[in-house]
Amino acid sequence: MNLKSSYFVLIPAAGVGARMGSSQPKQYLQIDGVSVLQYAVNAFLACAKVSKIFVVVSANDAYIRQHLIANERVEVLYCGGATRAETVSNGLQTLLENRSVGKNDWMMVHDAARPGLTPALVEKLIKNIPDESVGGLLAQPVIDTVKQVLNGRVHTIPRETIWLAQTPQMFRSQNLLDALKRAPAVTDEASAIEFAGGSPILVESESRNRKLTRPEDLDFFKNLLSRDGGGSVTTESENA
Repeated sequence: MNLKSSYFVLIPAAGVGARMGSSQPKQYLQIDGVSVLQYAVNAFLACAKVSKIFVVVSANDAYIRQHLIANERVEVLYCGGATRAETVSNGLQTLLENRSVGKNDWMMVHDAARPGLTPALVEKLIKNIPDESVGGLLAQPVIDTVKQVLNGRVHTIPRETIWLAQTPQMFRSQNLLDALKRAPAVTDEASAIEFAGGSPILVESESRNRKLTRPEDLDFFKNLLSRDGGGSVTTESENA
């Protein structure tokens, strides 16, 4: 059976980002006049293989229209849930039911608060995930010594076996939805696939693809993205 198919993106953006201590969700914070979410979206818009990007927000989201540039390859879904897993599940369910995506299409799920993603990293993920595989994700090998505390005692864990999971995480749409339904408490998509018995492929990423979590992270991204030249992207399908 030939499973080769299209590539889609789902960005769960229903979170509030409480640890940032901001008055608005962190995906809508501005860096050089561009929202964190827009930077993430732009990385996918610059990839010709990506058919469409779906941004999933809560039903009462009051920010998305002013922080995301209209584009024919971007669609907003107002079906976000209380957790990341619920938001992704709701988005997948909606897209599969209305046939916006096929059950065997690849879906790349990406954190709205990872503005350091680049088109090159997206293309690297696609290139290194074979069609016959269960899927995979961007991840970064740990370079520091890792300590674990158990019952008050400190133990060193071999760092050669430890990777930091990032996004995008890419899996077949129906397989991912089925896995999330069986393991709704997971904090990332790969964990659900693993719970279902799959073994995702790890594709080495870069430190720039870290997540915006705390206030000090914002300075890191301001410096990084300013050096990149701002948040604009040129695509044939872009419209104001």
